Amino acid sequence: MTATLLVTGFGPFPGVPRNPSAALARRLGKAPRLRLALGGAPSVLVLRTAYDAIREVLAPALAEKPQAVLMFGVASRARALRVEIRARNRASPLFPDASGHRAGRLALDPAGPPERTSPAAHAAVAILRRHGIPVAASRDAGRYLCNASYFRALAEPCPVLFVHIPPSPRTRRPQGARPATDPQRTLRALAAVATMLTRRARRDF
Repeated sequence: MTATLLVTGFGPFPGVPRNPSAALARRLGKAPRLRLALGGAPSVLVLRTAYDAIREVLAPALAEKPQAVLMFGVASRARALRVEIRARNRASPLFPDASGHRAGRLALDPAGPPERTSPAAHAAVAILRRHGIPVAASRDAGRYLCNASYFRALAEPCPVLFVHIPPSPRTRRPQGARPATDPQRTLRALAAVATMLTRRARRDF
């Protein structure tokens, strides 16, 4: 049976040898509060930080028709959680992925729209703030795998959301970064966001 919720994170990539988004996705997948809300365990997928993984791993997972998708990635300069409002149909040929490959073209999908947006983004920001989690709404998911995977997932007929997280203490933090928020509080807040996504799926799709 298809899981109600698909949760994704990323593996390592140049400059980030240990990607905290993978650990967060796995922790959220095991969170009792979320399992209780969903009536079962979500599906957790850790993607290789490679363009091929979108076609070879993410697309087949989306083809299983999850009711909602919650995606995580790390932003090396982030000081707090960033909820991404949109993904753009753009890639940068400047940055190689973890396999050493670069985007072959500027448009992720030459036949696709200039951007895709998540109607759930502002509700997610509100939930995180109610839980006392520092968060910002972002309109720039970058030009790398986070943006590319988000753009692909937003093509699906279900609620999809991407959240960028700050680097872990084992990776370089920007000067002036805020102290880490309580991990358990963050997990509870993200479980509430995930529950909101699945409720939207049942109501709107």
